[in-house]
Amino acid sequence: MASTPELGIGLLTDQEPAVYEAIARRVDEAGVDVLSVYNDLRYQPAIGPLLLAARVSERLRLGPAALNPFTVHPYEIAGQVAMLDLASAGRAYLGLAKGAWLDELGIEEERPLQGLRDAVEIVEKLLAGDETGVPGGRFRLAPGTTLAYRRQRARVPLMIGSWGRQTIRWAGKVADEVKIGGTANPDLVPLVREWLGPGSPTRIVVGCVSVVDDDAGWARERARAVVGPYLDVVARHDPTLSLGPAEEPPLDRFAIAGTPEQVAARVRELWAAGADRVELGTPQGRTTPTGIEVICDRVLPLLREG
Repeated sequence: MASTPELGIGLLTDQEPAVYEAIARRVDEAGVDVLSVYNDLRYQPAIGPLLLAARVSERLRLGPAALNPFTVHPYEIAGQVAMLDLASAGRAYLGLAKGAWLDELGIEEERPLQGLRDAVEIVEKLLAGDETGVPGGRFRLAPGTTLAYRRQRARVPLMIGSWGRQTIRWAGKVADEVKIGGTANPDLVPLVREWLGPGSPTRIVVGCVSVVDDDAGWARERARAVVGPYLDVVARHDPTLSLGPAEEPPLDRFAIAGTPEQVAARVRELWAAGADRVELGTPQGRTTPTGIEVICDRVLPLLREG
């Protein structure tokens, strides 16, 4: 675990361009460590908000959480992250995941782990200017294929998003970070550390729906409404829970909601369990911009105490 655990913000891409710029300025000035932008189906592609954020921030690390090689070819992923890294002067990271709901696009997620392996190798070779190609088992890159423009760095930090033990074990060998999306369960963190493998330096990121408000009851109901459509599905992925067939999953294991003091306490609990970064995800509050204001003004100062 890092000597100083981090706080991140996770954004759903449902805002106007000026809002992304305002959010990036605010969290950059406040000292938030990372701004992650989701790349969910039905919403705006992550690269747009990220480029807007890169131009108006100075220290904030930025990245998509996460791009899916089954909807965006690894060659295009390499180009997107290269552009983001250039626009941010070397503050980009790349998040990759296998994704979900691909059946809506008529896409078959054939050999998903192999697809991630190929994607990582293709992106890393393209950024490094290595022209040897990638034969691949799911995606390939012909020898001599390059990115015909300057890259800021020959490699950007890599984050793999997954709940799967096999994928996490592989990520522990190749990725800088692994993210468990949709969890706020401190009991899961040490288990993921085991899955990463002995001595793995890979950092653990947890992120989930968050709602902060002085009305704790309202915040919990708002979080429950947002998490509700997928809560039962996500809960079945968590091996630390033993839920009966009709038992409702506990909200606090999959969302962070409450007053600023309660939210800060939940973040600290996850840090203490071994999370290297906790990302407070959309909707954050009554609206995303107002919720982020509360996080910056009232949650961050509490986290900086002692």
